[in-house]
Amino acid sequence: MSGIRAAFAAAILPSLTVIWADYRFPGGETTVFDDTREAFAQPLANLEPTALAQFFSGDTVFNTNWVNASSIVDGRDGLGPLFNAQSCSACHFKDGRGQPPSESETAIGLVVRISEAATRDRATPAPHPVYGNQVSVRALPGLEAEAQIEIAYTEIEGVYPDGESYRIQKPVYTYSHWSHGDPGELLTSPRVAPSVFGLGLIDRIPENEIRDGADPLDRDSDGISGRAHLVWSPSNDAVALGRYGWKANKTSILDQTAAAFQGDIGITSNLFPEENHSERQVDTALYPSGGQPELHPSDLEDVVFYLNTLAPPASRFESLSSYESGLELFNATGCVDCHRPTYETRNDPAFPALSGQTIHPYTDLLLHDMGPGLADGRPDQQASGSEWRTPPLWGIGLIPKVNGHSRLLHDGRARSIEEAILWHGGEAAQSQARFQALPNAQRDALIEFVSRL
Repeated sequence: MSGIRAAFAAAILPSLTVIWADYRFPGGETTVFDDTREAFAQPLANLEPTALAQFFSGDTVFNTNWVNASSIVDGRDGLGPLFNAQSCSACHFKDGRGQPPSESETAIGLVVRISEAATRDRATPAPHPVYGNQVSVRALPGLEAEAQIEIAYTEIEGVYPDGESYRIQKPVYTYSHWSHGDPGELLTSPRVAPSVFGLGLIDRIPENEIRDGADPLDRDSDGISGRAHLVWSPSNDAVALGRYGWKANKTSILDQTAAAFQGDIGITSNLFPEENHSERQVDTALYPSGGQPELHPSDLEDVVFYLNTLAPPASRFESLSSYESGLELFNATGCVDCHRPTYETRNDPAFPALSGQTIHPYTDLLLHDMGPGLADGRPDQQASGSEWRTPPLWGIGLIPKVNGHSRLLHDGRARSIEEAILWHGGEAAQSQARFQALPNAQRDALIEFVSRL
């Protein structure tokens, strides 16, 4: 190689490496290269070896099947007596995504939040006086579950402008066998369990980066008016920015985790010391507690550490050109307006592996009005009944391999990425229309791009 050509190669190759690495590494240096069924269950690639013991300790608690307090087991007891799952991993199987139940199957991986319909117009609707704020579909032996949930689907047919037809499905929910009588009119919000990898990186996106992306009054008149969701944080005893949950109604991994232990498994903690049933459910008093609290503080700490240090998997593009052509369509259709690609994480001395990382989660973490088609009609703190937090897209194409299904959106109604896009309305209506207007080959290319993120 001549001196001139060598100098050129030395100058250009590093920049190409940066471009290649950038899109292949959605979690920066934390990214793991694993496209097996264990893709969502790996520790951060740059996690200090000395931290692996706590990671695996948290992994054990996350996968523990809790048992009732009358068992001979000591330390992982206190299940229920009303609950939806026996472990975190039952809903977040292999740290991935839940799905709606099939016909005649008891729901797991999907929960239904409820409120009194009489409080429809309040910012924070009141829990039902008997059944609380979530339906428990399982119970300990001798006790009835709160209700049974059945889902039927109505097929909706449509046609793209180029003449190709499509189908999407709308869920219809039926609630029956209420254990303490008919609850009357309810506000309901079915929600599937999301994947839990990459949460530590999302937690370290600077707050000002999220807030700066909000435009609640749509001052730039682009039809996108994302809102930051400010909610009460029990762990901080203060109002803070919501980042987690389908309505961004939890401010920290700690709050989210402790609330899920209480609401989904019936396991109390120092943060949520009350059981997940009401005083009117007097039959629950016959079942002993697993301790005060049932979840030991060190176990909660380990699970939170585990969730902080689960790595996002690498993207799976065949080449730089396939990535760039897909990204061009992603930008042209306006998907990028809500699914923001890139952030730089803040420095956190407690988690150096998560600090200063260039990441690509494809979310703005803001609330957006998604229109009447996706509305659940149930306000959740400051989120309206038609607002949802933009979900991250990283790893979305690995859900079928990890979790054995391809169900998307907050309630899992979409059977594919295409169906999820077609359900977009409200602030996303223009992007959905641009997607529909694409030629068939470009629609397929955009779907393929998203599936490889």
